[in-house]
Amino acid sequence: MVETGSQISAAEEVRPGAGQPGLSAGLTLLLSVTAAASVAGLYYTQPLLSMIAGQFHVSTGLAGLLVTGSQVGYAVGLLLIVPLGDLVSAKKTLAGLVALSSVVLLAAGLSRSFSVLCAVLVLVGLVASAAQLAVPLAAHLASVERRGQATGTVMSGLLLGILLARTVSGAVTELFGSWRAVFFLAAAGSLALAAVLWRSIPTTAPSAQGPYGALLLSTGQLVRSSPLLRKRMALGFVSMAGFSALWTSVAFLLAGEGGTRYHYGEAVIGLFGLAGAAGALGVPLVGRIADRGRGALVATIAWLLVLAGWGLLAEGRSSLVALIAGMVVFDLGVQTVQMSNQHAIYHQHAAERSRATSAYMTLYFLGGMAGSAMSGFLYQRSGWPGVCLAGAGSAAVGLALRLWTNWAERANPAE
Repeated sequence: MVETGSQISAAEEVRPGAGQPGLSAGLTLLLSVTAAASVAGLYYTQPLLSMIAGQFHVSTGLAGLLVTGSQVGYAVGLLLIVPLGDLVSAKKTLAGLVALSSVVLLAAGLSRSFSVLCAVLVLVGLVASAAQLAVPLAAHLASVERRGQATGTVMSGLLLGILLARTVSGAVTELFGSWRAVFFLAAAGSLALAAVLWRSIPTTAPSAQGPYGALLLSTGQLVRSSPLLRKRMALGFVSMAGFSALWTSVAFLLAGEGGTRYHYGEAVIGLFGLAGAAGALGVPLVGRIADRGRGALVATIAWLLVLAGWGLLAEGRSSLVALIAGMVVFDLGVQTVQMSNQHAIYHQHAAERSRATSAYMTLYFLGGMAGSAMSGFLYQRSGWPGVCLAGAGSAAVGLALRLWTNWAERANPAE
């Protein structure tokens, strides 16, 4: 337990089997769907950037800031909202955020200017932080020996939401002839999901007590006192920067921007998310392996996969097979990195799970903001090869950091 000062105290953690409701298969599925639906709002615009840029008469580089805007909101939500999971009942915070998301998604669909859409997407990102309340809640309700598997299952839902959001967005836009339809349908779905969550989530006792300000301060104290958390935050930043760079710029590649060989419509661009989604199906298996103490080895292999994925993606400028294979390999690596990081964090900081999630995911999505902002302008200046070269460089940094982390944690197991 990390000492967090006199203004806030941690309540005794209650695990399943000691009066705490357990994690049933149905609730696991519901939390997975919640994570997927919440985080999907961040990515609906990615395969639509060319269409939106044309409608509002802005450049491709400026259009890429739509993704950045939603990630700014998400980072703020991670920093200011997610810690409430330790202080307020998950039933109230999770169901309330999902209900609020229906309002802001509707507003996004009604936006009539590029600046208004940017501003509303910041709010969409803010309420999408509900996804990161679902993941630690699953870890909390699961038994200790199934924590990795439960986290992996809900994480797979979150990752499917990230990747399949593009597929759904492209298909809906093609069907209705307007990018606005995606947000209208998502708003209706969020309203229905909020009602189900309110009826289904068990009442859980907060793991911390004290004022909200002290709770936020204790998050910073947790980061300062935990070398493991700081290392995993750095790894998360690097992996998300590369992930976001790929999925922001690939829409331009596939739409034919910069004279590439591809000239696909929004529906086909969205379908490429299926290639990345293939890796998400393996996350629960990764969680089971991590439960057996093999997380460090798996995470090192994951970074090698990320690096190899960028090599294949670079060839994807002229080879569709290489592009698809690169997406599968790359996303499998990134998702495994994420699973390893969160499993290690929840193992060491079970009682501070929401604050640890807040710290980790805030830096994680700051990496996403950096990656999406960089890739739009990098693609405009250097094309697809420039994006892939920068991505491979970030993967090499991640691999070096992962190897150093392995060595440091073996040298000092307390970390």
